[in-house]
Amino acid sequence: MVRGKIQMKKIENNTSRQVTFSKRRNGLLKKAYELSVLCEAEVAVIIFSQKGRVYEYSNSGMQKTIDRYFKHTKEVLANKPETEEYIQQVQLDIAKMVKEIEHIEVSQRKLLGQDLGSCRVEELQDIDDQLERRLRSIRAKKALLFKEQIEQLKAKEKLLLEENARLSSKVNLKPWQASTQQKGVTHKSQSSQSSEIETELFIGPTEIRFL
Repeated sequence: MVRGKIQMKKIENNTSRQVTFSKRRNGLLKKAYELSVLCEAEVAVIIFSQKGRVYEYSNSGMQKTIDRYFKHTKEVLANKPETEEYIQQVQLDIAKMVKEIEHIEVSQRKLLGQDLGSCRVEELQDIDDQLERRLRSIRAKKALLFKEQIEQLKAKEKLLLEENARLSSKVNLKPWQASTQQKGVTHKSQSSQSSEIETELFIGPTEIRFL
């Protein structure tokens, strides 16, 4: 049977409230103990009942844990001004970075030919100079790439010519001579086959043929 979900509000019945307090208190202390054992954490729990009774658990001494807590609180309060100054500096840096990004976006739109209505002559001249410098840089890069491609093609052509010369010298024939001789050999072979076929032909009845 599924237990219904308990609504988070004060239990009006005194007996039910006391039973729930005892169960939840024991469960909380048990979880605190398990946390200290499993994670090697320094844990301290203090519980005051409705009637003023105190229940506590500490794995390293309640007073020691309390003293450590107060010491940590003082250190945090002492460093708070430095923390605030750091946050303010970060906020100023963020605001400055946002302005720089906006300035870059405006400059980029103007370089693309947008939002030029409010530009002065000097600003337009500066934009024109920037575009001219970038255009020269692009053209120089383009010419360099073309030069590299041409050199690669020349090197490839040289390798192909050397390979062709090596193959030609291996057969001791020029390429056009090798092609011509190959055609002649093929034609001669076909003629020989035709002659052999004609020699073997015999006219007359096959039954009176003598070898």
